[in-house]
Amino acid sequence: MPRLNVNIDHVATVRQARGGIEPDPVFAAYLAELAGANGIVVHLREDRRHIQDRDLRILRQTVKTKLNLEIAPTREMMEIALEVKPDMVTLVPEKRQEITTEGGLDVLANTKQLLRVVGDLKGKGLFVSLFIDPDIKQIKSAKVTKADMLEIHTGGYTEAKIYDKREKEFKKIEEAVKTTLEQGLKVAAGHGLNYINVKSISSIVGIEELNIGHSIIARSVFVGVERAVREMLELCK
Repeated sequence: MPRLNVNIDHVATVRQARGGIEPDPVFAAYLAELAGANGIVVHLREDRRHIQDRDLRILRQTVKTKLNLEIAPTREMMEIALEVKPDMVTLVPEKRQEITTEGGLDVLANTKQLLRVVGDLKGKGLFVSLFIDPDIKQIKSAKVTKADMLEIHTGGYTEAKIYDKREKEFKKIEEAVKTTLEQGLKVAAGHGLNYINVKSISSIVGIEELNIGHSIIARSVFVGVERAVREMLELCK
């Protein structure tokens, strides 16, 4: 059974819609851990559209499981990560106009930059993951960066509407996991996973962690955070 890490960004999205103080993503993290989540994920974006610096610093003091900080590979974000020292840093691509992260890092085109960023983070004792598409060439080039883990982008599978397309995307993820393991790296997966499609992905041998946010937070509107997390945990078994 892969470990379940809960992304709480969208709790902060609701808060920022009014510019107030509620709902508090820090409390959501507490409830998720209480329900059995193995880790908490937050994406500190350059434009601070949801998670704020305040959230990150309080979470670093209060999260009892594992804190996974998603950041763009920029100098500003690196300095924050090195100051806060989360348990894990996941490097992701970032576009100002996107609603959510649209794809994986282009490691082939940015190998030198990523090698430097990963080296700086690991040099301070941080565990580093790269968010990457299920593309064999990208995965093999990621080995050069000396990252510890790859998080396979599952969006192509979760967004496919036609059965044949979905099956093709699923096989790409299976092959990506196999190749990543052959490269000697750990494997996580995430993006678009929900209560319907998570069983298939969680069944792939070798995936150690699933990072899920939007569907859990959406479900929690109706049943509460604790129940939403517990239901997802049951499906991951």
